[in-house]
Order: sequence, then structure tokens, then C-alpha cells
Amino acid sequence: MRAVIAVFFIALAVSAFSIPPIRRVAVALGFVDAPAQRKLHSTPMPLMGGLAIFGGAIVAVLVVYRGRPPDQVLGILLALTVVALVGLWDDRNGLPAWAKLGGQLIGGAILIWFDVRVQLPVPDALNYALTLFWLAGISNAINFLDNMDGLSAGVSAVAAAFMLLLGALNEQFLVAALAAAVLGACLGFLRYNFKPAQIFMGDVGALFLGFVLAILGLQLRFPENANIVTWMVPVFILGLPIFDTSLVVISRIRRGVSPNTAGKDHTSHRLVKMGYSQREAVLILYLFTGAFGMVGVFLTKATVLEAYLMAGISALVALYAISRLERVYRGE
Repeated sequence: MRAVIAVFFIALAVSAFSIPPIRRVAVALGFVDAPAQRKLHSTPMPLMGGLAIFGGAIVAVLVVYRGRPPDQVLGILLALTVVALVGLWDDRNGLPAWAKLGGQLIGGAILIWFDVRVQLPVPDALNYALTLFWLAGISNAINFLDNMDGLSAGVSAVAAAFMLLLGALNEQFLVAALAAAVLGACLGFLRYNFKPAQIFMGDVGALFLGFVLAILGLQLRFPENANIVTWMVPVFILGLPIFDTSLVVISRIRRGVSPNTAGKDHTSHRLVKMGYSQREAVLILYLFTGAFGMVGVFLTKATVLEAYLMAGISALVALYAISRLERVYRGE
């Protein structure tokens, strides 16, 4: 446990102390997000903050393994590096959606090679497909969520905290250590990203966070309960970004707009339209992430009936919330 605590503080320190120089480098190299009608900031904002998150998490993990991580950890770090580099390239030059997806699939293939994948009692081909779908889905959901100061990093921090808790309770050192690294790196970054933000994480940070949280979800194991129940645990812990992506995709398809089109129609924007300030909207979504996480913890000990009853009720509540937020967006 002391090693996990060390990982947290190393990631926190590396992330927090690297932001000022990264901010200066971002401006010098032109990694700057210009204001636009679809964006909330009114002045140019440096990107590359995600490098601090990436660097903090990776350095912390390498330190705790004394620079010699086991093969599976090495595979995870390699996959994360590929995805982060794709995000960095997108921040500088812009990439089409298919290219970013391709980078995520390459990262997923690396993970599968190192046996980091879905392991349900189904044919391997289906497990591989589910692995790639989960990795790409969560990566893009966290990227979608990066639409308001402090939102994506804060939600990722809350989700990582729950994964850290579950990893520690189930004596899964890799999960606990990696989750602690993500938590520390996100908190160090939030010092400069919570409203009013001084730097944005960019795709290098958002894609990295989504990918690493998806990996943590794959690696969680609950031997005291059945897979037919525990597969829902990471889905609930990451329920907020999944809900937000579902809301946006359904809304845009209904309006005949491409889901890949950027816009001010996310959950956070709709809460602001309901009268909340941006800070209040972000904090409300932190709370909802915490509520999802508590359901995830409950499911680790739930019976099959309890788990699927909770899932059914949650699905109905989510559908109602989507309907209600869609009316807010239309001004009804």
C-alpha cells in the first residue's frame, strides 16, 4: 500500500510542477486553442497540458517498478504512449476522426498482444472485438467530455479514485498503482485547469485518460462474484462519460448532425442553460460520477437479481434524463 501512496504523490508532483514549463513550450510551439463560436473560452489557450498528466502517470509507474516493469505493464505503457502521441499530433495539426480511431485500435492491438483484454466465456474473436470497442468508446467519451474547464480531468480523477479503491480492496497492485498514478496526475493538472483555466489538456490528455481508464476497467477482477455481474462495475464507474456521449450522439442524430461535429450540446452545456454556472455544472457532474462509482462498488457484492434490477432502473433513469435534457436544449 505504501508503494501505491508513493505512486500517487510522484504523479501529483510531476504533473503539477511540469505545467508551467509545458505551458510556455505550448505557446512557443503554437499548441494553442483559438477561440471560436462553438467554444467557451474567449482568449487563446495553451494546449499540451495532457503531457503533464501523461508524464506524471508514466513516471510514477516506472519509478515504483524501478524502471523494470513486467511485460504486461510494459505493453500497457507502450499502448498508452501510442495513443498519447496520436492525440499530440492531433492537437498540433488536426487529424480526421478515422486517423484518431486508427491510433486507438493500434493501441488496443498492442494490449491484446500482451493479454490485456475482455475475458468473458465467449469466443476469443468476440472478446477481441469487445476489447477494441470498449477502449475506443471510453477514449472518445472522455475526449467528448473535455468541453468545460476542469470537467474531464475531474471526472477522470473521481473514476480513478473508485478504481484505486477497488484495486486495493481486491489486492490488485497493478490496478491500484495505475489508478493512483492517474488520480495524482489529474489532481496536479486540475490546479491549473479548474475554472478559470490556465491551460487545456488537449487530445493528448483526453485520449490518454480515456484509454487508461478503459484499461483499468479491463483489469479489474472480482473473484468472489460472477462475471455476469461484475462486467457492469467499470461501466457504472465510467457511467457519466458514457451517458454524456449517448446524450450527444442521440441528440445529433435526431437533428441530422454528424456525431463527430463539435458543439455546445453536452450535459455540462445543458446544465448551464438550466441556470447553473460553469463551476456549478462541473461540480454537479463530479457528484454524479461519485454516485455512479458508489453503484459500481455496490455491484461488486450484488446478486445477479440485484445487479440487473439496478441496471434496469439506471437505464430507465438515464433515458428519462436524456429526454429531459433534450427538452432543455430545445428550450421547451
